[in-house]
Amino acid sequence: MGKRVVVAMSGGVDSSVAAGILRDEGWEVCGVYMKNWMNEVEIVGECPWEEDIEDARSAAEALGIEFRVVNLMKEYKERVVKYLLEGYRSGVTPNPDVVCNREIKFGVFLQWAEREGFEYVATGHYARKVKGMGGFYELYEGVDKKKDQSYFLGMLVQEQLAKAIFPLGGYEKVRVRELAREYGLRNADKKDSQGICFIGKVKMVDFLRAHLPDKPGPVYEAESGRYLGKHLGLHLYTIGQGRGVGIASPHKGRGYVVVRKDWERNALIMALEGEDAPGLYEKVCWLNDVSWPGSELKIPGEYGVRPRYRAAAERALVSKDGEWVKVEFEKPQRALTLGQVAVLYDGERVAGAGFIAMVGERKF
Repeated sequence: MGKRVVVAMSGGVDSSVAAGILRDEGWEVCGVYMKNWMNEVEIVGECPWEEDIEDARSAAEALGIEFRVVNLMKEYKERVVKYLLEGYRSGVTPNPDVVCNREIKFGVFLQWAEREGFEYVATGHYARKVKGMGGFYELYEGVDKKKDQSYFLGMLVQEQLAKAIFPLGGYEKVRVRELAREYGLRNADKKDSQGICFIGKVKMVDFLRAHLPDKPGPVYEAESGRYLGKHLGLHLYTIGQGRGVGIASPHKGRGYVVVRKDWERNALIMALEGEDAPGLYEKVCWLNDVSWPGSELKIPGEYGVRPRYRAAAERALVSKDGEWVKVEFEKPQRALTLGQVAVLYDGERVAGAGFIAMVGERKF
């Protein structure tokens, strides 16, 4: 083809195989490890970045492709870590992985790649890019539904999607492992990373407590107002959370869950799990900072909406009110959370995505 592509190689099997597939297709491939974050003394947890670099370098050598390391620590701290901490500090639950893709991989990293003479950026995401009607590039779910990562790419805009390549979109994970062995990659059986995007195997609570001061306060029962105990800091909890709060329930098989954070009183409000828990189930949420990866969707209209990564796409009526996008679900949804990303689907196509900024029938 004569076209140059840079592959964001994390040291994992997916991005390594993505590089191998592109090499086999005749692309001029360069693997690049993005050095975005170092696990400094104040953070508790494992951050195996040195091992990841060596795994990425080893994969590049086995594939016979060029390999580089690029330092984007300053940009990552400014665009992702700052966003993450400011979000928790202000009372919302951010999604650093979605923002990392928009601001880093297909933001500053794409800009770096273009300055270095590369035409495209490829990643190991399980998602598909298709050229649709009117010349627009559209984002679709990956073939492997268990590994589909289109949700995390939902906030890319057309200019970014046009420069993106997702070689694994048409593959099942089991086949990717097989290809890794065929390529002779030492990371063929390496476990998938589970930590914060590019920070490593660090628990979110440990990360937050290392950067934001604890501010203990009371825990109250939603309906009765009864005092239940103490919390360590509102930023450490999210709506719908039950475990990790330390509040025991007197009812067997029905525990307490977080339903609200009262920032004025620095109080955590909890209720017994169930559809009758005040504020836990809602039908309406409002989105802002909405992105349309491909052709803008037709609204008002019905779409499948995923209010968080591990949630199924639920039917909802999507409409506009000025700059706001209103999502009205057919059925009440559990724990619609401020700051999370809701991704809109038209079948397997990603139609749009935005941050949940309001929940419920609220005036603004």
